[in-house]
Amino acid sequence: MVLYNFKTIQVVPTAKDFIDIVLSKTQRQTPTVVHNGWAINRIRQFYMRKVKFTQSNWHEKLSKILDDFPKVDDMHPFFGDLLNVLYDRDHYKLALGQLHTARNLIDKVSQDYVRLMKYGDSLYRCKELKRAALGRMCTIMKKQGPSLAYLEQVRQHMSRLPAIEPNTRTLLVCGYPNVGKSSFMNKVTRADVDVQPYAFTTKSLFVGHMDYRYLRWQVIDTPGILDRPLEERNTIEMQSITALAHLRAAVLYVMDISEQCGHTLAEQAALFHSIKPLFANKPLLIVANKTDVTQVDSLSAEDKAILDEMVSEAAKMSGVAPTDAKLLMMSTLTEEGVMAVKQVACDRLLASRVEAKLQGKRIQDVAYRMHVATPAPRDRQARPPVIPPSVAAARARAMQAAEQAKKKTEKDMQEENGGAGVYSADMRKRYALQDPSWRYDIMPEIIEGHNVLDFVDPDIEARLEALDREEEAMAAAAELEGDDMDEDDLTPEQRELLKKIRARKTIVVAAHRRKKSAANNAPIKPRRVDADRTSTTQHMKASLARVGVDASAAIERARARSVSRVGRKRLRSASAAAPADMDVDGSQAPPQKRIHSSKSRSMSRGRALSTAKPIEGQGLKNEAQHNKAIKMHDKMQKRMGKAARKGEADRHIPDLKPKHLFSGKRGIGKTDRR
Repeated sequence: MVLYNFKTIQVVPTAKDFIDIVLSKTQRQTPTVVHNGWAINRIRQFYMRKVKFTQSNWHEKLSKILDDFPKVDDMHPFFGDLLNVLYDRDHYKLALGQLHTARNLIDKVSQDYVRLMKYGDSLYRCKELKRAALGRMCTIMKKQGPSLAYLEQVRQHMSRLPAIEPNTRTLLVCGYPNVGKSSFMNKVTRADVDVQPYAFTTKSLFVGHMDYRYLRWQVIDTPGILDRPLEERNTIEMQSITALAHLRAAVLYVMDISEQCGHTLAEQAALFHSIKPLFANKPLLIVANKTDVTQVDSLSAEDKAILDEMVSEAAKMSGVAPTDAKLLMMSTLTEEGVMAVKQVACDRLLASRVEAKLQGKRIQDVAYRMHVATPAPRDRQARPPVIPPSVAAARARAMQAAEQAKKKTEKDMQEENGGAGVYSADMRKRYALQDPSWRYDIMPEIIEGHNVLDFVDPDIEARLEALDREEEAMAAAAELEGDDMDEDDLTPEQRELLKKIRARKTIVVAAHRRKKSAANNAPIKPRRVDADRTSTTQHMKASLARVGVDASAAIERARARSVSRVGRKRLRSASAAAPADMDVDGSQAPPQKRIHSSKSRSMSRGRALSTAKPIEGQGLKNEAQHNKAIKMHDKMQKRMGKAARKGEADRHIPDLKPKHLFSGKRGIGKTDRR
């Protein structure tokens, strides 16, 4: 049988939220720009895409809701009747049926309007057809508001229902309210059901699990039942009735013999006889609770007769022999008899399930395929199974030898020597050393088979102290020798030089620390931030001259590079020694006017055009046409450059949020209009 996991059902939105979700998705995931100048087929496809996309979203979301909610006719009868008790089966099926009809109507609306849109003759008509289609779809969903709200309430309640397996091994606890059903469940399972000293604390079914004979069992705690007609029972009581009617379980009918629950034994017996048809074909046990308050022996003869009658009736309905029928007694407060009740109930249920399997058809099919050979007796002499004395003696000797050969573990030694906290395990006795006598040495570190402790100098501490004193004396002497020189013995020139050296050292150390902190990744200082104009060739020449380096070659190279930047011809190495303003014959040349860089570039561009030659195969007959083509290309490229494009095929959008895609769209909080 399929088990439904009601917790996986997705949230059902309200009608208004449903409309907002679908229309917002249509707005976000379909194109939003259409122009009147497009071809009519393109306009039709634009609006048909929106209608079809919206219809597919409605269809997908409604189908998800219909698939998540279980079908009443396909469920186990227990879940079907429980659904009928809690939510009204007809209302539930009607709500799902209305959503199914709404899905079909939306599909039909989409189909009709797409057919009409194929004949739209203008952008305005196609747009109005799209608006009409989406409006009719939203109107259909607005009418489903009550059904969606009802299904959301059902989903929330179903997600809180316990996961009950109808066909597994189950103990079902029932009876009047406040007789100790929840207390019994808390004792035998790991569940934590609320227990209070008043009636109807348990208002729904609770499930707990336990282990018995290496099998997993589920225990169901049912709400209390009152003795009244079925028509007058409320939803809480009907949950218990539904569980008793459909679950294959061992039923524990719990009774309060102390009558502290507010009902006499006669009333509890009357309830037992009124719901007796629900116990058919199930193991049934009568459990007397609260024996710590009232003992069964102290009851009156009438009450004992009532209990005996119920026990015999339960044995008759369960198919148990009258000799095996007995009243089970327990106290959930002192836990006396609780485990005995659990054991008897589980054994009864296991025997009942085995008997049901033996009476089924499957066991007969298996039995027909099996043949058990039974030898015919040759005489009337009894031959019981017997083990020869020699074999028994050999087995005894083998068991004794195995017991002796069994390795004693640390846990066994712990139990023999006082238990945990008293016995301390010896971790050294299993050391694998060359000589077992080394295991308990003070220093068990071994080098070449010898104990390290044998080679330790006994005067090591005195020698270390002497060495420390010697190091302290040497440090004191070095400190005296390394004292700063006396500045009084220096001349004024030496003092000035010492001051410059110290200042220079401070600058070098600071620069080194700055570079180290930036991991030598400091940027080059631009000229606009060099306010002191320290980055000049004169400053470089002076600084290098102070350290004895000739910087004339580097300065000439820097000047030649700066001259080449403004468009002048780079000085050749052959004429580098001659002054820049001298002619070849040694006469002074007139000063040349400095050419601006942009003008230089334009002039060089013009020279390039004048010297350009057409390539064969381009269709240009001479240099004039070739230069004209270059100028036309540059002129056309200006238009692309203004749009920051590489060419005609560049479709890159540099603006990540272009106006035509984002203007006029709703913000996060504006959902009241569109």
